[in-house]
Amino acid sequence: MFEYSTFNDHGKGAPVPEGHKVIPVHMVYDVKHDGRHKARLVAGGHRTDTPIDSVYSGVVSLTGIRVVTFLAELNDLELWGTDIGNVYLESYTKEKVAFIAGPEFGEFNGHTFVIIKAMYGLRSSGARWHDRLYDSLTGMGFTPCKSDPDIWMRACEDHYEDRKS
Repeated sequence: MFEYSTFNDHGKGAPVPEGHKVIPVHMVYDVKHDGRHKARLVAGGHRTDTPIDSVYSGVVSLTGIRVVTFLAELNDLELWGTDIGNVYLESYTKEKVAFIAGPEFGEFNGHTFVIIKAMYGLRSSGARWHDRLYDSLTGMGFTPCKSDPDIWMRACEDHYEDRKS
């Protein structure tokens, strides 16, 4: 979390900045199907007020996946898929939240941290990531498909390239 500059450390015993809400954070552990262990620091965003702006983050539909697969096969194109690790930490949150570090933070126990990245558990993290992805894909010349806005296309000579968000 520190490598991604997820928080601003305001120091031990520092007051929470005005306008920020103190929320809890906790660890969630998982064992993946292939035996890998995974841990996530999750913010208690359920304790924040419901945002006024949209927190919607789209997901490509099953029909969309079928259409893209069909078109790739029909046009003899390669179809690739990927996963973006620590995806939310690539975008910034608009929520004004902070937490007081507990003993699990070692030498930072008692420090006041203001969360600046879109962490798991915050209400708007999905939308903030979607905004970041939109900016990145449009910057590379992709446009969203009219029938499924989570399928992105880019003109490439005599065919279109596509990306699913």
